[in-house]
Formats: sequence, structure tokens, C-alpha cells
Amino acid sequence: MADVVELIMQDHRTLEKLFDELRQDAGRRPELLDKVAALLTAHSRAEEERVYPVVAKDAGERDEAHHGAEEHHEAEEMLEKLRGMSPEGKEFEEKLKEFIDAVKHHVEEEESDILPALRDAVSAERLKELGTAFAERRRQELTDGSSGSGSGSEERTKDDLYEEAKELDVHGRSTMNKDELAEAVDHQHSS
Repeated sequence: MADVVELIMQDHRTLEKLFDELRQDAGRRPELLDKVAALLTAHSRAEEERVYPVVAKDAGERDEAHHGAEEHHEAEEMLEKLRGMSPEGKEFEEKLKEFIDAVKHHVEEEESDILPALRDAVSAERLKELGTAFAERRRQELTDGSSGSGSGSEERTKDDLYEEAKELDVHGRSTMNKDELAEAVDHQHSS
């Protein structure tokens, strides 16, 4: 199994290829946007749920992980707007450029800060384990589409998770976000 950094970078290269096609082939734009949306969503969810908590905890990059998740959501909102527009007009071209620039900026930050920090912080074996977890979550998202049957953390509110973390005596729970709480609680249950 490839390590998680390699898998994430493969997705980045695939997105860049799709962006080139989007720019060049106006006729296939609706179909290409669907592909970008599916990949971007699956990639983002898998990163936020399986990789970013480790980046925050083990690599000490909590702010970077939080910032990365925010950029995912911004990109997804921009993409939704694009998918609702006519792919012919000048406005579409402008919004497409904004969207591509935003994603490329995120990719650069991730590849220059987050991924090297993760690689330095955890063992090669752990990177492979994370690769498996990332690939699993990504595949689940791609096959389920938007049915949202994730790890179950969607149904639990942050308050529920906090209470559960309190019962399990999870350290640092007061500073954790919902995803981190879910990860910590699930980890306690499985260990």
C-alpha cells in the first residue's frame, strides 16, 4: 500500500489534469465538473477525517489542519456555484479561474507545509496505515456519493462527542474540534 503522502499527491495531480481539461474543453465542462466534485469531496472528507487529526496531534500542526479544512469548504462552495452556472459565459471563465487558483493554492500549502510535517512526525509504517485509512474513506465517499454514511460521527453532535470524551477521560478534549473528538473517542473504543 502506498503511503498517505503519495496518495494525497496523486489526487492533487489528477485534479490538476482535470483543471487543464476544464480550461481547454468547454463542451465537456458539466461532466468534468462532476468528476472534479466527486474527487474533491472524497479527497477532502478522507483528509479531514483520517489525516488532519494526525497532522494536528502528531505533527503539531493544529492551525494548518484547521486552515486546510476551511480551504476545502471554500473550494466546495465555489464549485457548487460553478455547477449552477452556464459553462458558456464570461462569468463562468472568471469563477473557474478563481476556483482553480484557490485549489492550487491549497495544494501548494499542503505539499510545502502539511505533508512534509506529517512525514517528519510519524513512522513510515504509520504513513502506510494512514494511507489505507485515507483510501478506504475516500473510496467509501466515492461509492456512497452524498449519502453521508461515514464513520457515524455525522450523527453525533459535538456536545455528544464531548460528553463521551469526558466519560472516557480523553486528554485535551476541551480544545478539540468535532472531528478530533470523534477520532479520539473512536480510538479509545477500539484500543
